[in-house]
Amino acid sequence: MRMRHFSLRTEKAYLGWMRRFVKFHGRHPREMAEVEVTAFLSHLATDLHVSASTQNQALQALLFLYRQVLQVDLPWLTSVVRARKPRRLPVVLSRTEVARIFAQLEGHSRLVASLLYGGGLRLAEALALRVKDVDLVRREITVRDGKGARDRVTVLPGDLIPVLRLHLDALRRWYDRERRDNAPGVSIPPGLRRKYPDAWRSWPWQYLFPSATLCRDPYDGLPARHHLHPQTIQRAVKFAVARAGIAKPAGCHTFRHCFATHLLESGYDIRSVQELLGHSDVRTTMLYTHVLNRGGLAVRSPLDGLDSDGQ
Repeated sequence: MRMRHFSLRTEKAYLGWMRRFVKFHGRHPREMAEVEVTAFLSHLATDLHVSASTQNQALQALLFLYRQVLQVDLPWLTSVVRARKPRRLPVVLSRTEVARIFAQLEGHSRLVASLLYGGGLRLAEALALRVKDVDLVRREITVRDGKGARDRVTVLPGDLIPVLRLHLDALRRWYDRERRDNAPGVSIPPGLRRKYPDAWRSWPWQYLFPSATLCRDPYDGLPARHHLHPQTIQRAVKFAVARAGIAKPAGCHTFRHCFATHLLESGYDIRSVQELLGHSDVRTTMLYTHVLNRGGLAVRSPLDGLDSDGQ
């Protein structure tokens, strides 16, 4: 997987499905084939009721195991019971509801949430931002190695520039203390670590939201500083939603949905929104046209104004 430059998250997910597959049957993968793979995938759908995307991820992990690792070509798995793929609309908050949630956030949690809503970032993308990825002059955020291993540029909200300047000033003072203490640098891709040995201690490569504690780099095992753990922000947003009295099942990813929907409400064309979100297919972006705050398909209900019409 590392030879094929898979992300660390994909690596962990694939290894997890391979282990579950082996434990489910209790035999070595070389002793199993189409029948066992079909049984495991069907078990996920019929017994565990996983989503279609989860089942497909398990399928891709097992196909990688057999085709790339064991060099065994599985036949087409026609008898797998497929998980249902319901067509659900995303949860979208009004601008007032977003403001109520932000009022319950503070510190790093509020700044990260502001980037999710203000730039349409995914949580993992926001936490992986480095100093060099934020351009305060051009008001741009460069997302590196986003979903699908693609880079993109999105908007940096002007209202966040003063806050980010203060944040970067405090971060620079902390960074200078770290260098004086000869502390380990940040985690960077292993290829860059070999090509630029000093990059992990340089200012441009510093995470915008570094973790308070050190960890071991998953690639070389050396101590390094990673970014904030996603659960830190997820918990803060969860509590803020509850304190704000929002009844909708909102989370960190909801801010990305709000970014797209509110831009479309403001009259921006769907192609521009597609580019900012990093969608490869405009049909994915078109989903947000169904949740605009104008009622069902922007149709005025016949009940509205019934009494005034005298009917």
